[in-house]
Amino acid sequence: MSLDVRAPAAIGSVPAPPPCAQRPSARVKVLAVVLPALLALVMGLWGIRRQNTMWGDEAVTYQLAEREPSQIWHTVQQVDLVHALHYAIMHVIFDLFGAGLLSLRLPSVLAMAAAASGVGLLGLRLAGPRAGLLAGLVFALLPQVQKYAQEGRSYAMVCALVAWATCALVANVSRRDRWRWAAYGLTMLLACLLHEFAVLALAAHGVTLIVSRTPKRVLRAWGVTAAGVVIGLLPLVVVSAGQSEQVSWIGGPVRPYPLLVAVVVGMLCARAPLRSRGPVSAAALAVPILVLPGALLLTASLIKPIFVDRYVLFSDIGIALLLGAWLDHVLRLPRYIPTVYIAAVAALAALVPSSLSLRTPQSRSNDATAIGAAVRQEARPGDGLVYLAGRHRILVATYPGETRHLTDLALAQDPVESNTLAGVELPARDIAARMMQFHRIVTVRVARAGSLSDPQEKAKTDTLRRHFREHATTRVNGARITVYVRDHGPPPKVGTPVQHSW
Repeated sequence: MSLDVRAPAAIGSVPAPPPCAQRPSARVKVLAVVLPALLALVMGLWGIRRQNTMWGDEAVTYQLAEREPSQIWHTVQQVDLVHALHYAIMHVIFDLFGAGLLSLRLPSVLAMAAAASGVGLLGLRLAGPRAGLLAGLVFALLPQVQKYAQEGRSYAMVCALVAWATCALVANVSRRDRWRWAAYGLTMLLACLLHEFAVLALAAHGVTLIVSRTPKRVLRAWGVTAAGVVIGLLPLVVVSAGQSEQVSWIGGPVRPYPLLVAVVVGMLCARAPLRSRGPVSAAALAVPILVLPGALLLTASLIKPIFVDRYVLFSDIGIALLLGAWLDHVLRLPRYIPTVYIAAVAALAALVPSSLSLRTPQSRSNDATAIGAAVRQEARPGDGLVYLAGRHRILVATYPGETRHLTDLALAQDPVESNTLAGVELPARDIAARMMQFHRIVTVRVARAGSLSDPQEKAKTDTLRRHFREHATTRVNGARITVYVRDHGPPPKVGTPVQHSW
């Protein structure tokens, strides 16, 4: 496969397009940009409430966005600084439209619609209006795109910004306007401030310019702009490096296989003689952004596991462009047109189960709504409540009414008061003493939580093992809710503390 943008002479089975195809009408160009956005909008709005459920990462966004700006700032000084800008944006949205599932997720839907239109524009500029339209439609239908279009996190926004920054990059290759480079740099910087790993798209852009053999003035302008982006991002990288425990849950690459499949499919598409309309070809742009970010993260994961598929969601721009350009190429070969239509129908049919599944609570690794409801159902007023581990308190804190009549036995300071995500817990000895004052304790333990080895968590588990017995367990998506009762001693009235003379 070659990424050289110099198009070969039109020979053999790939005829030169007729003159009318070389100058598409303005209406055709607009459709190539607008239709993908409309499809992405429809797909994003379909089942956006996900049966009125919210998963753990969204719960973090929801709770942080409801805090005052000063509280958000103090919190991100301790944890989650990498998402500070997103929390600030969501705080403004909640102020304007109120807190709720729609206001939590609608920004991601709109952002993904903008990303789809950006992909359509890229395909239009690189390979023509039909390739652009097909690329944008493919992008809107990709399962990963559908998933994160309905998630109250920053990834859809990052994807949109990278898509439009890439559009600016392509325009800058053939134009000398400094303001265009400034627009490119500011858009990329904003993407990086929303999520640091967007800087990997910047590296992919550099590879694109090199393999496209762009003039030195373009490389020089890109180098200056890229340096400005990195300098602007550097303070966030330095400070957030001290919060690396936030990704300690990553034990190995998380869901790398969809990206690996996309890379294989994309490389096969790139082998075809794809149409090229300018100094940068579709393959020269799409292959680096598809391959390089994920490859860099996977390589870094050999030292410290940091690969999660959503961190490089913008790589889907690459596979969509390659598929769109390849479909455009095949549709120019009349003998393959029936096969393409049959394959398209089959692909759409295959997407239906996945699309339906993505709009169910089970499509996420946990369900904060179900966890809170299970706690309310199993607990009785006055029961004790223990989280195994304490950091998972965030899963229930979104719906404080579910635990209003329970006593959080380990909590010393609540999350808002302590400017943390999950609050500050008591010393281990005090936790054990408080647990011994209750006859019934409800515990919340997240699936795959791992070993609880720090002193506070060990005090919880040791006390439960020595002095309580398991009474009932309810399993919900991503968590286990267990009711423990005292194993000995005269049982007091249910729901009231046991009085001891220590």
